[in-house]
Amino acid sequence: MVFSYLRSDSHFSGVYEQLKLVSAYAKKHDLVVEDEMVDQLSQNSRLSEREDAVRYMRAPEHQNGTLLIYDLWVLSSNIEDVVQMLSCLMKNGIEIHLIKPSIVLNTQSDIIVALGLVDQLRQTIQLVEKKVIGRPKGSRSSSKFDPYLEEIIHMLREGSSVSEIARKLKVSRSSLKDYIESRELKEVATGSSVLEKVENAEASIIETIECPHVNEKE
Repeated sequence: MVFSYLRSDSHFSGVYEQLKLVSAYAKKHDLVVEDEMVDQLSQNSRLSEREDAVRYMRAPEHQNGTLLIYDLWVLSSNIEDVVQMLSCLMKNGIEIHLIKPSIVLNTQSDIIVALGLVDQLRQTIQLVEKKVIGRPKGSRSSSKFDPYLEEIIHMLREGSSVSEIARKLKVSRSSLKDYIESRELKEVATGSSVLEKVENAEASIIETIECPHVNEKE
């Protein structure tokens, strides 16, 4: 089974940016996403506090499946939790497609590529803590329509018009139209967003690894 997981985190790309790329990636590679979780609640919580996400990842139907995620931080922005999640997913035969860096991880992957991804996340977290990174791309203020996000996308994929969706949700058509346009949800539904091509993805990841520095005595 092909399944996807998207997580909201104020320090990284928003759910809408993730949705666009996951949909475009699935379309490009002729993958049918049969299960999708949009996690709006976890933020930067530890795994021990994210029971729904853990339950989703460990669902029996996902065993030996294919997981689509935007980038490694989607699993967690805590290095310890990332390592545990990666280990558990691959132990269960799940192949992980990281869309932004154009990397696929499975039990046959070169360990240095996985370590490079983890180290890249470590560096990013350090920059976030130093407040070097500004507002992430795709971040948007919350909306009253956010709880209906998955339902709206599903109906758009089924070919429903904005008017039909508004009637089903019993909401204002004009407000819903603004929401769909501002979040580019039609592009999400059709997978029509353009994917950025990454050349020599694995080599680029390995190149970003930072080794510890030692201050030389004069």
